Amino acid sequence: MSNKNLKYYQSDLSLDGARVLVTGGTGSFGKKFINRILNLYDLNKVIVFSRDEHKQYEMEHELNSSGHKNVRFFIGDVRDRDRLNMALRGVDVVIHAAALKHVPTAEYNPFECIHTNIIGAENIASASIHCGVKQVIALSTDKAASPLNLYGASKLASDKIFVAANHLSGSGGCRFSVVRYGNVINSRGSVIPFFKKLISEESTFLPITDERMTRFWIDLQQGVEFVLSSLEYMRGGEIFVPKIPSMKITDLALAMAPELPHKIVGIRPGEKIHEVMITEDDARYTVEYPDRYIIEPSYTLWSKNRSEESVKSQSVLNKQMPDGFRYSSDINEQWIDGETLQQLISSV
Repeated sequence: MSNKNLKYYQSDLSLDGARVLVTGGTGSFGKKFINRILNLYDLNKVIVFSRDEHKQYEMEHELNSSGHKNVRFFIGDVRDRDRLNMALRGVDVVIHAAALKHVPTAEYNPFECIHTNIIGAENIASASIHCGVKQVIALSTDKAASPLNLYGASKLASDKIFVAANHLSGSGGCRFSVVRYGNVINSRGSVIPFFKKLISEESTFLPITDERMTRFWIDLQQGVEFVLSSLEYMRGGEIFVPKIPSMKITDLALAMAPELPHKIVGIRPGEKIHEVMITEDDARYTVEYPDRYIIEPSYTLWSKNRSEESVKSQSVLNKQMPDGFRYSSDINEQWIDGETLQQLISSV
């Protein structure tokens, strides 16, 4: 079976000659994104902004070995606005991927989560306006919609900051938008590497927090391409949501280790049974396209008439979603089966 449930987004974006900075540039997404744009475009410069010296050293060695000489490495933390003001001088595009992302960690370390995810977002917005950046895309999460945990609440606050920043920069200034998607397959700290570890250690069972649990899934290549396509279509203030498949956690465990029994261990602090990417209230501002939803800002600096500039010249499926619409992992129309999941895991 092919990966028929997965969409690989296409765009006609050109970043030739651009200077691009990626916060959290040594993370899973950052590395994949930077490699992708280095291979696609003739960039003026790529700046890796992160706080891990060792990861930067390793990444610099890998990129130099591949012949990429236009990458600069900048040690810094998004909590430090002065450092951001230095790093963003002359930058055209910012991809903001830096965040504290683990739900239990945020629950037990709330101040650290707030300083990075909320104050860091404010610093990015302020420094981007100050330095004359043209476009900012911030990565969000399904947990930001109707949040139950602090991580989700912090990312919701971050999303609000970036949407509102368009008004701070004015009609001719920097444009800010958000990309919101689900769990990334095989990302650090996620359930797939955890199950892999247990299987390799010959565990006698796989722990399941709740047998009803479902999640949205996206692979890293999809995430990178969706960000690039959103960068092309953004006008400022949108939250872009890809149409991606769901999977039950019990089905995931069965696909990875069909011979192992499951043991119900209970939901962790701050964890949901199902994830939502668009709530019923967000639906009032949501426009549907064949490959994505776009949550438009309630206040915009641009006309909401998309008839002449629809995404990818595709027809709008719904100019306004129906009452009660909710994009949730348990009532999704797309699902991953076990064979497709195995293909995805083996390809990462």
